[in-house]
Amino acid sequence: MYALSGRRPSASINFITAPDGFTLADLVAYDHKHNEANGEDNRDGESHNRSWNSGVEGSSDDQAVLATREARRRSLLATLFLSQGVPMLSGGDEIGRTQGGNNNGYAQDNEVCWYDWGAVDEPFLEFTKRLIALRSEHPVFRRRRWFEGRAIRGADVHDLMWFAPDGTEMSDDDWAVGYASSLAVFLNGEAISASGPRGEPVRDDSFLLLFNANSEPIKFGIPADLAASGWIIELESSPRPHQGQQLPTSGRYEVDAWGLTVLRCLP
Repeated sequence: MYALSGRRPSASINFITAPDGFTLADLVAYDHKHNEANGEDNRDGESHNRSWNSGVEGSSDDQAVLATREARRRSLLATLFLSQGVPMLSGGDEIGRTQGGNNNGYAQDNEVCWYDWGAVDEPFLEFTKRLIALRSEHPVFRRRRWFEGRAIRGADVHDLMWFAPDGTEMSDDDWAVGYASSLAVFLNGEAISASGPRGEPVRDDSFLLLFNANSEPIKFGIPADLAASGWIIELESSPRPHQGQQLPTSGRYEVDAWGLTVLRCLP
């Protein structure tokens, strides 16, 4: 959409949530808007929110439901910060702010919309900081030019490659399968086409991102020939991450339900 008009990736402002809708915490906790406090009989606000309550509408003590919400929230935020373009983080999402299902709280100057600084989700805040740092440290996540889907500067592999969970490169038919909700993407840090401020080549680490948008864990096949020395787990959405663990150049790695894993190529 943007490349055809000559614009760069920075023209895309990407977001999961915005101030005039559900917060991120509410996006995974409510199927429906709950705007009764606005005094319009719940008629105001968007009814099509693309949300899922993870099994229970609203607050819950069910540990399975809470685990699903946490996994989805982390994976959604990670997807945002690892995407090309400019990420827009809605204020308060990084600390777990909820509006109790109200997706149109413009009229509320009270606990519905205020930040509750006594209820900050510290682990999620730390996860958000880690994502921001990862994006800031690696230009491959914030390219100034589009991917070309081919080898760049004599690289052995393409600048961007998509893989099915079994480790095979995706075909056009794979993209057409509606239930194909899990995949992997390889971002080649050795094939960044833009130059630095002094005209120098931009080099970065290469990454393999594993996305599992299924309700069950999936063992992803790690494609061979992408890494000469293996992989290191850079980041996981799992609350029990294996960051720093090394993996071989090929094999399989299990990603939790609703999970996302970032592998960095070892030199």
